[in-house]
Amino acid sequence: QVQLVESGGGLVQAGGSLRLSCAASGRTSSSYAMGWFRQAPGKEREFVAAISWSGAVTRYADSVKGRFTISRDNAKNTVNLQMNSLKPEDTAVYYCVVRSTVGPWVLPGTRPSDYNYWGQGTQVTVSS
Repeated sequence: QVQLVESGGGLVQAGGSLRLSCAASGRTSSSYAMGWFRQAPGKEREFVAAISWSGAVTRYADSVKGRFTISRDNAKNTVNLQMNSLKPEDTAVYYCVVRSTVGPWVLPGTRPSDYNYWGQGTQVTVSS
């Protein structure tokens, strides 16, 4: 089992920045991909970004490309999401995710079912 704990959410004005962090614990000895999803009220959960175990491969949703940056620190078992130029439509609960036991340069898909561990979520609210 892998446990995930997110932090860093909050309220920010449009155009501002936030940095989300997620710490993984438990059975983290094997390589695993990490990422972020989000879910706004009344909408389906959507993919935001993902990063391979090596950190060399990343993928972003088109809606956040050029504004968000995902990074990880395997020594600390953490993944971060730097969010810049935030927009009101970025308002959502953000979830940290893990896909365990994948190759170091492999990225899972963008469906929620492609990831087998989920955090509890952290709220991000962007005011206009």
